[in-house]
Order: sequence, then structure tokens, then C-alpha cells
Amino acid sequence: MLILRGLYSPDSRPVALTIGNFDGVHLGHQALLSQLLAEGKARGLPAAVVIFEPHPREFFTPLQAPARLTTLREKLELFSGLGVDRVHVCRFNAHFAQMSAADFINALYEKLSARFVLIGDDFRFGSGRSGDFALMEKFGTSRGFEVQAVRSVRHDGVRISSTAVRATLSAGQLRSAQHYLGRHYSISGRVVHGDGMGRKIGYPTANIQLKHMRTSLSGIYVVNAHAEGLGVLQGVASLGVRPTVKQDGKAVLEVHLFEFSQQIYGRHLRVEFLQKLRDEEKYPDVAALTLQIAADVEQARKWFEQHD
Repeated sequence: MLILRGLYSPDSRPVALTIGNFDGVHLGHQALLSQLLAEGKARGLPAAVVIFEPHPREFFTPLQAPARLTTLREKLELFSGLGVDRVHVCRFNAHFAQMSAADFINALYEKLSARFVLIGDDFRFGSGRSGDFALMEKFGTSRGFEVQAVRSVRHDGVRISSTAVRATLSAGQLRSAQHYLGRHYSISGRVVHGDGMGRKIGYPTANIQLKHMRTSLSGIYVVNAHAEGLGVLQGVASLGVRPTVKQDGKAVLEVHLFEFSQQIYGRHLRVEFLQKLRDEEKYPDVAALTLQIAADVEQARKWFEQHD
């Protein structure tokens, strides 16, 4: 898969193209991409995706922007797995935010050679969100490229969206999130050095670097961890601010892996959330916290025994 920065391509061949944020790459996104690939194949066109980094809402209202479901790296890995040929990562800044809807469409046609465009029927774009499907279709008719709309995907009557996925994760409803995503929810990151607290109390952890402060879920979870060359590792994870030992309010993802003692600092780990055990709590002291961790580990082990 070719990854390019901005609305630019060294390849002048026509493409089938879609546009969006694709946070989570959930089943709705997957249906859109599947249709894009099929339409592109029928026309002999490679499939291209235009995404924005950061998310426009993170640019305009950073404090009110929703927690991310996927990092850029995770998103690109999922695109590649689905068979996308090319991804254009557009830096969303003040200059890009001021681009008119007409200029954006012209860039898709002239710079990216879009000849087939597939977007949601409610998709908005351009300065002030002035562009919509009708405008894209109008330009397509005049410039000679085809425009199609893709409809929403529903599960049990619920429209699958990034917002719906966040709501299920926040409520600890991992099974519903799995239904919306088509996979277990996961967080990926590099293993970094922590404060050594887990090792001191007998439960060493792999500390995963979180690219964004806000997360879509919190609490204690049964997890599988995936790392290249190590296979699938079972464990229990804590995702939260660790109120018993820290006061800074910074979210941390710590994973205690069963029967594992290798040094994996610097390795990339994907943590897959299987079952929520409980919410995060503040304990009177480290001794009480250690007793609870022991109970969490035992409960997680029993879960794996029951779901082998």
C-alpha cells in the first residue's frame, strides 16, 4: 500500500477514491471500502483513500474532540489489510481548513486523478462544511467523474458509527463494540519504561505508550497481546489514571502478561480487549491495591480457562 502526504500523487493514473476520517475502521467503513474496491476493480482503477490528520474536530475544538479509536498507524494497518492501494494523509491545519469545497473537489480530480468517488450521503467537506454529496455530484457531472453514495450499515437497528463504538466502549460493552468493529477492540503502541511499580509488587507490566491522552475506555480488562515473533500472549490490563499511586491524571495502559518474563522494551504491542473485569478504583494503600491485582489476575486466568 502506498502512503502519500497531502493531495498529491506521483502517479497520474486515474483512481477510485473515497474520503473520510475512518476512526475505528468499523463495519460501516469496511462496507464502504469493500464497495470502493469492487467498483474500482470493475473499472480497472486502483482504490485510494483520503484521510485527515489530525481529525478536524481535534483541530477546531481540541478539548471537546472525541477520544480516538485508532491511531494513524493502526488505521493504515487496517487499510492495508483490507486491500486499499493508496492512502493520502492530509495535514489538517489552518490552511487546509480554509480550502473551499470547490477547490477540494478540483484537487481530487486534477491532482489525484479521481474518476470515481464514493462517499457517504451525509458527508460534508470544505471550508465551513459547505460541500455535500449534491455538490460533489454536480462537479462530477461537469468534470467527467462518477459519484456514488454509500448508505449506513446497521446492527440490530443501530447505525454503526465511530460515535456508537465509543459509547459501547465507554459503557464496558465489549461484545457490542466487537459487533460494530468486526473484531475485538485493541490499542497498539510501543512498550516503554514505566515507574517499576508493577515489578516491585510482584506483577511486572508492559507499559504501552499512548499517543493521545484520552481513551475510549477505562478499567481492568482480560486481554490478549500480540507482538511480532511472540505470538498471542494472555494477560490482564489496567487502562486508567492509577489513582492509588499517581495524582497527575495521565492515562496509562499497563499489561501484566502471564508466564512471560522477556524484555520487550521498544517492541510494538497490540492489546486486544476481551472482557471488562471492573472499573478503576482508588485504594487506601499499595498493599490493598496488590491484593486486588492478585484477584484480577486470578479472575482473568479463570476467564481464559472458560473460553479456551
